[in-house]
Amino acid sequence: MRYKLIIFDMDGTLINSSFSIANAINYVRQNLGFEPMDHDLIIRHINDHTINPPQFFYYAKTFERQHEKWFSEYYSKNHQKELMLYEGIDALLEKLKNKGHKLAVATNAYRNSATESLMHLKIYDYFDTIACYDDVGRGKPEPDMLFKILKEVSLDAKEALFIGDGPRDEMASKKAGIAYKMVNWGFTAHADAIKSIQELESLLF
Repeated sequence: MRYKLIIFDMDGTLINSSFSIANAINYVRQNLGFEPMDHDLIIRHINDHTINPPQFFYYAKTFERQHEKWFSEYYSKNHQKELMLYEGIDALLEKLKNKGHKLAVATNAYRNSATESLMHLKIYDYFDTIACYDDVGRGKPEPDMLFKILKEVSLDAKEALFIGDGPRDEMASKKAGIAYKMVNWGFTAHADAIKSIQELESLLF
């Protein structure tokens, strides 16, 4: 087994949540008294490592507890009708688990939202551990949550592979010394990336 641990980004890698994320961000903006942002503009900047997300979306220096409350409020009320797994993800997770891999999620989502999403889509139990934005001092592109995962499963960076869909994922992976694979079915288009679940499976098995 080349990699004992496979770490996945969540939004844009496991879950097609673009509609919910855009709506949730606009729900927070509405509660802050701001006009809604164009959905395409939001999605284009979710993985943009050159911006400060709270500043870009909410005109705040950092994400605040009230932002999380409103975001989670929208997610809780709407995830059942707006979220879906990318086709083939559940079968891929089952194959990896059956072959003895440890599985984890590293997401810049808040824990409440991440847990609700994974449980609703019936893939939560595949994962040995999950690291979220509010679990660590800094989200991706910093490596904090990847280090947290490695510690919790008692494995070294060289035994892990991180799979994501954007530059924040790739930068965090490099800082943590973990091998990385970029997928191309999420929120960001890449010229040199894995384009299908079948292609990813051929690299993993």
